[in-house]
Amino acid sequence: MRVTPLDLRNHRFPRRWTGYAQEEVDEFLRLVAEDYEAVLREVEAQRDQLIQLEARLEVLSANEQILRDTLTTAQKLSEDLKRTAIKEAEVLVSEAEIQGEKVLDAAHRRAARLAEDIREMKQLKTHLTSTVRAAIETHLGLLEGLAADPPDDPILQGKVAYLTRNPKQASRGRGSEG
Repeated sequence: MRVTPLDLRNHRFPRRWTGYAQEEVDEFLRLVAEDYEAVLREVEAQRDQLIQLEARLEVLSANEQILRDTLTTAQKLSEDLKRTAIKEAEVLVSEAEIQGEKVLDAAHRRAARLAEDIREMKQLKTHLTSTVRAAIETHLGLLEGLAADPPDDPILQGKVAYLTRNPKQASRGRGSEG
């Protein structure tokens, strides 16, 4: 049976001739009842606090689980984003390499065309140089031949030919002049 503070206050001991002093016993019971009541209130307050703390613990545990789930999801998302970024970077690098190879190939083709054009122009220059040189040498030869005195040709000596006009042509020419 459980004793309450009220039971302690209301309890009366039977009186006997050689018993305790009633006032002291009553005072002692009153003090014990007050202390007992204070302890019960404290126990009840601690019980309420314990219930509140247990409820808070449940909330915090749930929040902790949510945070763990969120962290796990964030880590997975971070890893997925990292993998995606790496794949995109690899694709960009591959595209850049392909584009670079195309540009380099075009540059090589252009350089080859330019080299061929230069070779053809050198050949043309060589051909033109030799053609111009031959023409100059021919003209120089003619000029030297004209500038030199004609050699005395024994066959031609004393034989000089003169050109004369046809009399018909001479009369027509005079009539048209005057």
